[in-house]
Amino acid sequence: METNLTSNKSLLAWLDEKVELLKPSEIVWIDGSKEQIDALKAEAVETGEMIKLNEELLPDCYLHRTAENDVARVEDRTLICSKNEKDAGPTNHWMDPQECYKMLYDIAAGSYEGRTMYIIPYSMGPVGSPFSKIGIEITDSIYVVLNMNIMTRVGKAVLDALGDSDDWVRGMHCKCDVDPEKRWICQFPEDNTIISVNSAYGGNVLLGKKCFALRIASYLGKNEGWQAEHMLILGLQKPDGEVKYICAAFPSACGKTNLAMLIPPEGYQAKGYKVWCVGDDISWIRKGPDGRLYAINPENGFFGVAPGTNMKSNPNALKSTMQGTIFTNVCHNLDNNTVWWEGLDKNPPTNAIDWKGNPWNGAESDEKGAHPNSRFTAPAVNCPCISSEFENPQGVPISAIVFGGRRAKLTPLVYQSKDWNHGVFVGSIMGSETTAAATGAVGVVRRDPMAMLPFCGYNMGDYWKHWIEIGETLDPEKAPKIFNVNWFRKDDEGNFLWPGFGDNLRVLDWIIDRCDGKVDAQDTAIGYLPYAKDINLEGLDMTEDELDKILDVDKAAWEEELKGVDELYAKFGDTLPEELAAKLAEVKANLEK
Repeated sequence: METNLTSNKSLLAWLDEKVELLKPSEIVWIDGSKEQIDALKAEAVETGEMIKLNEELLPDCYLHRTAENDVARVEDRTLICSKNEKDAGPTNHWMDPQECYKMLYDIAAGSYEGRTMYIIPYSMGPVGSPFSKIGIEITDSIYVVLNMNIMTRVGKAVLDALGDSDDWVRGMHCKCDVDPEKRWICQFPEDNTIISVNSAYGGNVLLGKKCFALRIASYLGKNEGWQAEHMLILGLQKPDGEVKYICAAFPSACGKTNLAMLIPPEGYQAKGYKVWCVGDDISWIRKGPDGRLYAINPENGFFGVAPGTNMKSNPNALKSTMQGTIFTNVCHNLDNNTVWWEGLDKNPPTNAIDWKGNPWNGAESDEKGAHPNSRFTAPAVNCPCISSEFENPQGVPISAIVFGGRRAKLTPLVYQSKDWNHGVFVGSIMGSETTAAATGAVGVVRRDPMAMLPFCGYNMGDYWKHWIEIGETLDPEKAPKIFNVNWFRKDDEGNFLWPGFGDNLRVLDWIIDRCDGKVDAQDTAIGYLPYAKDINLEGLDMTEDELDKILDVDKAAWEEELKGVDELYAKFGDTLPEELAAKLAEVKANLEK
């Protein structure tokens, strides 16, 4: 065994067990040094696991392809293994922990034979921050090591910060045979343990990401009095130079990364408005010494969806990928040894290799060159609008929390909750519509409370209760105000009524004005709505009357909506917090009036 980088007894004992189980041919501790990481990149290129891209156009960038059966998260094979099934709740898949360990160890036994065990010590959050948590991931994949090195803080400094503590998350990843029938991503919240087998796709194997930073961390947060949330963090800088911070949660395909890296409209830029990205995906939130809530982004990089990312939709995200990035399942342009994906530009390469590894001519092929869930793993420091507070170990103070979703008719452009518990209610009823884009037909509402449905590591009823309990500890003057936004309202012909993208800043501006008590709002059955005159339309081809159409409350539509909320809440039985049942009754009564 290679020299240990630590004398931590709990860690070394755990590793001895895993070496005995997995039988690696070699063991390598990841110390995070440039020399070691560069050597692993070179090895991955030599074995064909990664392809080195054009050093002049994309310095230190690589392309990787996963197995065709292994291209996304698998929710039905993602388990929460608490001792009691009720603690996992009605929205998670559960298995008894002892049964699950046996199943996983039977699958994993001996699977590292002829392979190297890499031991990755990593910190979620800046090393040594009071917010941060430490994990150890063992893996037999160089791809995992190199991605974790971008997404988290990796190396010897993490072990030094851990010292002799037993407070670390145990993570075991085994590629095995990448067999989808034996693929499992299992969280054991009571044991601080994550085990992933038979996958090599990022979302299932970069255990610091959703597995730790949301599923395990949400459980830790419940027990330790903080929150792990599926939220971006952005700073909005006003012309006077003051920056206010917003956390925002959206289900997938609602433009979360675009909002996190928003570029203000020209008129706003001219006045001196700026948006700073602290994080695009996950927030860890806790109360600071001054009684306000503070948030950090526990990650160190972006694991973004490539298709649709371009110089118009999100120039900051695209620029983030220009150096030190790993691209997964995108198209390989052989003419200049770079990458391409649908939506990058209008000229697909004609001499290329698609994400499956087959020759591809973008001018003639009906097949997609990149997988719809193809990814880039890019260092956060690359982002042109990365916040100067990104590494602040104390986090940033949060003024507003924003929930959102994709609703064609129902939800206004923006409204504010009446108080903290009403805000928890607003987050709990979040949902997005599945749209059949071609026909413009509106599909079903998929409920995704707080955008945490696939990521909450325990019973969601208890999770909502935790939100309510956090609120009880906050001075209402210092608590963030809670809002809901909907960029996706449509007219009867199916056209979007709001321009979206950079113009969403106009709504954020109103949100901060509300937090600062600078503008009034109209009191409605569902919450406080803006007066159209208070949202700046300068430079937009839109009148206040047109804006009013997406600032309305349709009584009948909301009554129908709340039937869906009744169905959602019914699933939780006695774990539904009575405060939420009360808020639901209150909104129903308001609509009656």
